[in-house]
Amino acid sequence: MKLSWLNNMTHVKAALVASALVIAAASLVVSNVLIQDLKAEERNNVAVWAEAMRALSNADESTDLNLVLKVINGNEHIPIVVLDKHGAVTLTRNVADSAATQAIIRKGHKLSIRLTAETDTAQALVSAEAAAGDTAQATDGGTAGRQDNTLTVCYGESLMLTRLSQFPYVQLGVVGLFIAVAIFALLSSKRAEQNKVWVGLSRETAHQLGTPISSLMAWTEVLREQYPDDELLPEMQTDVQRLHLIAERFSKIGSAPELKPADLCRIVQNVVEYIRRRTSDRVRMTTAFAQPQMTASVCAPLLEWVIENLCKNAIDAIQGQGQITIYVSRTPDHLLIEVADTGKGIERQHFKNVFRPGFTSKKRGWGLGLSLAKRIVEEYHHGRIYVEASEIGKGTTFAIELPE
Repeated sequence: MKLSWLNNMTHVKAALVASALVIAAASLVVSNVLIQDLKAEERNNVAVWAEAMRALSNADESTDLNLVLKVINGNEHIPIVVLDKHGAVTLTRNVADSAATQAIIRKGHKLSIRLTAETDTAQALVSAEAAAGDTAQATDGGTAGRQDNTLTVCYGESLMLTRLSQFPYVQLGVVGLFIAVAIFALLSSKRAEQNKVWVGLSRETAHQLGTPISSLMAWTEVLREQYPDDELLPEMQTDVQRLHLIAERFSKIGSAPELKPADLCRIVQNVVEYIRRRTSDRVRMTTAFAQPQMTASVCAPLLEWVIENLCKNAIDAIQGQGQITIYVSRTPDHLLIEVADTGKGIERQHFKNVFRPGFTSKKRGWGLGLSLAKRIVEEYHHGRIYVEASEIGKGTTFAIELPE
């Protein structure tokens, strides 16, 4: 398959995605290293705070508590909950409410403070409460504190660490959003530029064809007057009219065509008659109409162009010998035209690719026929064209849905 520029675009997109993934992974790794360092620092700070608590609890009248109190009061960010031997909360610091307290107890890290045997735990907690300046419950059963002087310090991550942990993902999300918007804008701009080129080329083609076609029409009239019985003149006139129709089709590309009620059966029949005269007898073309007449608002020249493209692709697919059948039916929501062939079929992975500009399975071809057909059906007629079914070696069915 000739997918030169399509493959190049695919490779570029793959390279951009790979680069974005590498950048995202590097950002997450660096952020994770910083977060782990900050966690280690907070763990050390809590250990120092717990040691200060132990020093405060074991202090006597001659102990200088200035440094100890400075360490205890210096913790303004790390949430801490102190539990007694029964698991009851005896002291909290930097904790907003009871729900946060329970969350720290369940999910937080834990350290143990073992007081000296002579220390009264309840008195130690009262001292810690006064030093910390936070609400605490300093009730430990009095003498019970002398039997087990171990306290448990539960601590969670500081608000700064929590935000830092979430920031890389927020940052990647924002960057990804900007990249997606940028890519969408670039693709839209590229598509609009391509559309302008094709529209300009189509109109210029129609303009260039106009003069020689008019001249040919005049010459056929002259020949008819001079040779009224010549058998070739009707065929020449038919071909000239065909050229005029082609020029008309090109002139309508890029501008909103005027939609008029037309019989789809008659349109299909015109296409079949035209194709039959220009193909081998080994190509059998048949039609099947659910009703003798089915009317829809369409631009007949452009819709004929679409059906012609589908028929020509079908002829290429059956390689000059096979069956092509065109069905026209009505559903509750729309009118349906189906073009079925007995050709080589299309792989399922290419069902959508066949409508992309440049996609072709022919050795010679631009890959624009189905792309143009899609634009005519969807943008001009507000319908839908798609591969309805296909099986390798058995054939393909294209479907066109048109609003009534």
